Amino acid sequence: MAGYRKTWDKDEFAQKAKDRLRAEDDPDPITERKVKRELLRPRDHKVDLDSKLGKTMVVTKDSPSAMQGGYYCKVCDCVVKDSINYLDHINGKKHQRNLGMSMKVERSTLEQVRARFERNKRKKEEEEKNKAEDYDLEVRAQEREEEEERQRAIKRQKRKEKKRAETAAAEGDVDPELAAVMGFGGFGGGAK
Repeated sequence: MAGYRKTWDKDEFAQKAKDRLRAEDDPDPITERKVKRELLRPRDHKVDLDSKLGKTMVVTKDSPSAMQGGYYCKVCDCVVKDSINYLDHINGKKHQRNLGMSMKVERSTLEQVRARFERNKRKKEEEEKNKAEDYDLEVRAQEREEEEERQRAIKRQKRKEKKRAETAAAEGDVDPELAAVMGFGGFGGGAK
């Protein structure tokens, strides 16, 4: 009757527990070779997704993988068929590991955050200052245009006065009675 139940050898399991504790205290250099990867950092180049847009390529079965259709990753030596999957690939764990980076991001300190806020604040103030200068420039351009228009109006007025004086002098040479007999008031002095 006692053969169907499993019996535990307490001495055997105690020995296994001691061995496990000893292994945890004294790490084996072969099993503990953990690769130290650098922290994730932003890309310093633009991802080229538009170069193959709208292009036609002839692809044969003998074509090298870099010349096949799709986006080729030199780091991982693989071809991805479309741009969305390519972006997922280059942002993914496998690609980052092949680049020698872990997926962990450097933790920012309080001073770094304050410096970033200060830099963004200065940038915003400069943009507002430039915007104010641009506005002043627009106002000055408008004032200059108005001044030029006034000068043109004065020149037009002087030309009209000069023309009136010339027509008055020209009409003074013609006898008014002769002009009335002939049926006109003067030679070319009227409004057109």
